[in-house]
Amino acid sequence: MPEAATSSISTPTFADITTVGVGGRIAAFVQPHDRVGLIEAVEGADSKGLPLCLIGGGSNLLASDQDFPGVVVRDTRQDISVPDEVAPPEGGVPVVHINATAGTNWDDLVSYCVRMHLIGLEGLSGIPGTVGASVVQNIGAYGQEVGRLVDSVEVWDRQNKVTAYLRASDLDFGYRTSLLKQTMYQAPAVPDARFFPTPRYVVLSVTLVLRHGSAARVDSAQLAKALGVQVGATLPLERIRQAVLTVRAGKGMLEDPYRYLTDWMGSCRRTSDLEEALEAVQGDLHGPRGERVLLDRHSCGSFFTNPIISREAANALPADAPRYPVEGSALVKTSAAWLIDHSGFHKGFSLEEGSAAALSDVHTLALTNRGGAGSDDMVVLARAIQKGVDSTFGIRLIPEPVTPGIDLAW
Repeated sequence: MPEAATSSISTPTFADITTVGVGGRIAAFVQPHDRVGLIEAVEGADSKGLPLCLIGGGSNLLASDQDFPGVVVRDTRQDISVPDEVAPPEGGVPVVHINATAGTNWDDLVSYCVRMHLIGLEGLSGIPGTVGASVVQNIGAYGQEVGRLVDSVEVWDRQNKVTAYLRASDLDFGYRTSLLKQTMYQAPAVPDARFFPTPRYVVLSVTLVLRHGSAARVDSAQLAKALGVQVGATLPLERIRQAVLTVRAGKGMLEDPYRYLTDWMGSCRRTSDLEEALEAVQGDLHGPRGERVLLDRHSCGSFFTNPIISREAANALPADAPRYPVEGSALVKTSAAWLIDHSGFHKGFSLEEGSAAALSDVHTLALTNRGGAGSDDMVVLARAIQKGVDSTFGIRLIPEPVTPGIDLAW
C-alpha cells in the first residue's frame, strides 16, 4: 500500500466511522488525498485479494462486530468545481454543470449549490453521506432524485482496471438503485462475492446538471404542507432547504453532527457547514426530548426500501395502505414504514425493555443504536421486523444498508 495514501498508522473501528456507531476492528484503513492515491489504494487491495470496503460518510452501512480482515478506503477529497459560468448566460440556456469529487460531503454540496443559486438539489438537503455514495444509492427525497441530475460519473473499473466515464443512460438508475449498486449483488440483499461490499465501479467524481435560479417549484405534497403552500408553488431555494432540514430533523433522519468533532471524522465536513449543523441541533437538545434527539440519529437512516409489488399484491393490502404507481410499469410502490407500524412494530419498539437496539422514537423505518448496541442486537431486531411484516402482509422487506460480515437475506 503506498505510504502517501495513508494518513495514520492506527485504524478505527466501524463503530467510529458509521452513523449507527456499530462494527468491529479494521485491519487496514487508508485515506487517499488525491485521485491517483484513491485508485492505488483500491487496486492495491484488489491485487492482494483482500476484502475491500469503500466508505463515504458511513451512513448506509451496518458492519459486523467481527474484525474486518481487509482494507477500508475513505476518499478525503472534498473538491467542488463549476466548469461553466456560475452566472446565467444572457439569452442562453440556464443550465450549469457542477463537478464534485466522490469524498465530498453530500449536504456540503447541497448547501454550496443553494448559496450559488443553482436549482435541483434543495429537496435532497440533509441526506447523510458523500457524493460518491449518492449515485450508487440513487438518493431521493421530496420530489427530487440524484439520478435525474447526473451528466456523468467518473469511475475506476475494478474488473478491467481502467478509468471510465459513465453517462446517466449507462447507469440504470431506479428506485434506490443503480448499475453501480447492482454490481455488488446477485439478487436483492444477496452479495456478489466478486465485489461486495464495494461496487465493481468505484466512483471518483460526479458531474451534475443543474439550473440557474434563486427559487424552485415545490412538487412534494409533504414538503408543501410543511411550507404552508400548495403543490406547485415557487419559493426561494434557502426557504425550501430549511424546510427540508426541519422535516428531516423531526423524523430523526439527520445525522448527529457531533460525530464530526471526533478524531476519525474531524476532517470530513466543511467547517462552515458543520457549524450550521451544530447550531441547528442545539435547540432540540434543550427541548423536552433532550439527548434522545441524538439517539434517534444514531442509525443507518431508512433501514428498509419501500417494497415494489404487483397490483394484485397492492390490492390485497388494507384500504388505507399507501400505494404509489411506479412510472413506466404495472408495479406499485408501498410504504415500508406503514407496513412495519401496522405489523405491530411502533415508534420506539424494542424486543426487550431497555434494549440497546430499538426503532427510532420518531420514525419506524430507522433502527437505532440507543447506546452500546452490537451488530447482533441490530440484526435480531431487523430480522424480527422482516418476519413480522412477512407474516402479516406476505411482503419481504429488503435491507437498504450495505452489511459487510452480516447476512440479512432470508
